[in-house]
Amino acid sequence: MKSFQYVVKDPLGIHARPAGLLVKEAKNFSSKITIKKDDKEADASRLMAVMALGVKGGMQITVTAEGADEDAACAAMKKFFEEQL
Repeated sequence: MKSFQYVVKDPLGIHARPAGLLVKEAKNFSSKITIKKDDKEADASRLMAVMALGVKGGMQITVTAEGADEDAACAAMKKFFEEQL
């Protein structure tokens, strides 16, 4: 299992457009990717679950990848967050 923490820099947080791109990116991997904010956790491949987290700018999240390609998944998700959010 690989994970990293990230503070969302986009002032709007994870809103509809980046959430859709995030889900699309997560579906490229066989590993289970989850996003955790406080005590809530969501499967990164499910748009409504990601949106339900209500992540706003300045909030810290933890992204976890677990599975066969977890190294690649974690690296790709970290790059996605740095470039998009």
